[in-house]
Amino acid sequence: MEKNFLSTLTGSFAMPAAENPTVAMVEAAYRHHGLDWRYINCEVAPHFLGDAVRGAKAMGWAGFNCSIPHKVAVIEHLDELGRSAEIIGAVNTIVRRGDAFIGENTDGKGFVQAMREVIDPRGKSVVIFGAGGAARAVSVELALAGASAITVVNRSRDTGRTLVDLLNGKTGTSAELRPWNGSVAVPRDTDIVINATSIGLYPNVDQRLDIDLDSLHPGMVVADGIHNPPRTHLLRSAEARGCRVLDGLGMLVNQGVIGIKYWTGVDVDASVMRQALKNLFQA
Repeated sequence: MEKNFLSTLTGSFAMPAAENPTVAMVEAAYRHHGLDWRYINCEVAPHFLGDAVRGAKAMGWAGFNCSIPHKVAVIEHLDELGRSAEIIGAVNTIVRRGDAFIGENTDGKGFVQAMREVIDPRGKSVVIFGAGGAARAVSVELALAGASAITVVNRSRDTGRTLVDLLNGKTGTSAELRPWNGSVAVPRDTDIVINATSIGLYPNVDQRLDIDLDSLHPGMVVADGIHNPPRTHLLRSAEARGCRVLDGLGMLVNQGVIGIKYWTGVDVDASVMRQALKNLFQA
């Protein structure tokens, strides 16, 4: 039998890179599905980003992820952008199509895919805490998925206004800004509540989102973008009040599922990837 010693390469460009668990989850999926593919986690300094992208193209990489601080800077080194990546203005997944590198953004897509396992966002009212990169990606994808209203709660008025204007100008949702001064009560007619900040992310697990927990009620779905730890203080508190909850592992896993589909064409088993991450965070 003829042997092939040339694996197909994918990976990640970030700085810092050592704490990124994506490699463990993606490689677990490759192994499970018998794919002779590799995912290489690379630390790439900002001034070398262009060289890294050209090197990946020269070496025949099928694609790669970009994380902090490259999600915006990588755009100038790509050939095209997908629709939502263009609206968001940031890229986290690059896909080879022929000789071209296409920039996509799976941050929000992964979140919405995980969200649909609990609730369909179409026609729903959303309150999202934060207006940074994660909030931008998630809110744009929720809007494109048909969310009827999105309230952005943010401490910086300028950053929050920029996101609200983007949503109102580029999508069909109705967006408004709510200043984040002190504890925020969630309006009773809200369907979905999302923490898109880094509050509570390891090692700062004792940080608390400044939200009136008693304003949460069983008709709401509460989601947290934090993947480590998966069960944040917000989610535990929401569960205690009868809410359905969605953890950040679902978002991270579904980003990977979508990315691997872009690269390989294979629909991988999300449970294999989720278990790989759970094993890491429980270690």
